[in-house]
Amino acid sequence: MHLLHFSENASILRFEPRPVRTPAKRPVGKEWLNGPLVWAIDEDHQHLCLFPRECPRVVMWATDDTTEEDRKAWLEPMPAGMRALAFIERCWLERLARATVFRYELPRDSFIDIEDVGMHVSRSVVVPSGSTGLTDLRSALGACRVHLQVLDSLLPLKTAWASSLHVSGIRLRNAIGWK
Repeated sequence: MHLLHFSENASILRFEPRPVRTPAKRPVGKEWLNGPLVWAIDEDHQHLCLFPRECPRVVMWATDDTTEEDRKAWLEPMPAGMRALAFIERCWLERLARATVFRYELPRDSFIDIEDVGMHVSRSVVVPSGSTGLTDLRSALGACRVHLQVLDSLLPLKTAWASSLHVSGIRLRNAIGWK
């Protein structure tokens, strides 16, 4: 399994550990996850990063514990063969279409799996083994079997976290009206 880092910067020669920009509430004993780290994601979850960095998005998929009721309520618009739905706001659609995101491949040796949707962290400097520029992010999502939905606002999705689905929200501080 490959570890990856995504950036809009095409010329990263090394990743230096740095603290997160906006610290998250962490469980007791996991506060160090807000400290200086290099973050990576495994290949199976790369679809969470196939967006311009600051683009607010919600991505959801069924788990073994997902009820049929939640599948129907939340995943009905998902075409056959897809494994997840990703939602962005309409105001980000043009930026998504114009964006180039670079997928950096990282060596696994210094990374720790934090057991959270494919996320891994390293406390050491990491030198990428290569990178690929992605210019058609919508197609890249499709290749990961993720269907993109465009909404005027992500606010109607707030209640999805109370469902039996896995729901990831990224950069929601940039979503219209999100607090």
